[in-house]
Amino acid sequence: MQNTDPVRKTGFFLPILIKKFLYFTIMLHFPNCKINLGLHITGKRPDGYHDLESVFYPLPLRDALEMVVAETNSFATYGAPIPGDSSDNLVLKAYDVLKQNFPDILPVKIALLKNIPMGAGLGGGSANGAEALKMLNELFKLNLDDEVLAGYALKLGSDCPFFIKNCPALATGRGEILKPIDLDLSGYQFVIVKPPVHLSTAWAFSQICPQIAHSGLLQILAQPVDTWKNLLSNDFEPAVFKAYPQVGAIKNSLYQAGALYSSMSGSGSAVYAIFDQDVPVVNLKNELAGCEIFTC
Repeated sequence: MQNTDPVRKTGFFLPILIKKFLYFTIMLHFPNCKINLGLHITGKRPDGYHDLESVFYPLPLRDALEMVVAETNSFATYGAPIPGDSSDNLVLKAYDVLKQNFPDILPVKIALLKNIPMGAGLGGGSANGAEALKMLNELFKLNLDDEVLAGYALKLGSDCPFFIKNCPALATGRGEILKPIDLDLSGYQFVIVKPPVHLSTAWAFSQICPQIAHSGLLQILAQPVDTWKNLLSNDFEPAVFKAYPQVGAIKNSLYQAGALYSSMSGSGSAVYAIFDQDVPVVNLKNELAGCEIFTC
């Protein structure tokens, strides 16, 4: 006999519909990049990773990440092309790592607008993965605190935990041991230049002879920015500048344009600069033709 009772007819689906209605929110976040203020490789670990010392500093160069509950999982990317298999993207890995412990979370539709240069030492992929964790936590009301989220983020990558709190921090260990510091550079202007050069992280680390840093980063950063030029260094620069002179030439151009301080970020290939005056963007675009230039 056909069931004509509307209550009984929809009763099986009602809990599912209610559950999805509760989560029917389109979330839009804007994960930002970070730069390295100084970077020293201090040792190689038995697990194959390297110990480092650096200060991670967030900058407002952003991607856009949108998420909404859906019938099935989907992931689309826009903006700058992302090489490789999309299944390797840290945004999807963030969903998977939470799904293991929270099997009841629903499928989501995710869209990523890519603006932060990739393979640049700016942590864009890590930022996306960490932001996805925070969005899923909020969307499904998992009530995970920052410490727990940082533990999940570490499963995605060594610098992913930084983007959970997303504040200036002294990073040691693999980059996952973070000590928040009081550093405010909001009164300065930043330029980030990404040359058309792809640097292999594995190659960059292979060029390094780990050693203990002679000068403390925090002591250096406590000095005026215009003193950092001869004090604050990135251990990857000598090898990278030798193999890719165009990257070193960018740093020189930024100093000639009036930068107080300039450095490669991470293992490259992006180079950033700090200015206390208006940035001559037009001149830089003419001089550094073929490079991507961002201001923030």
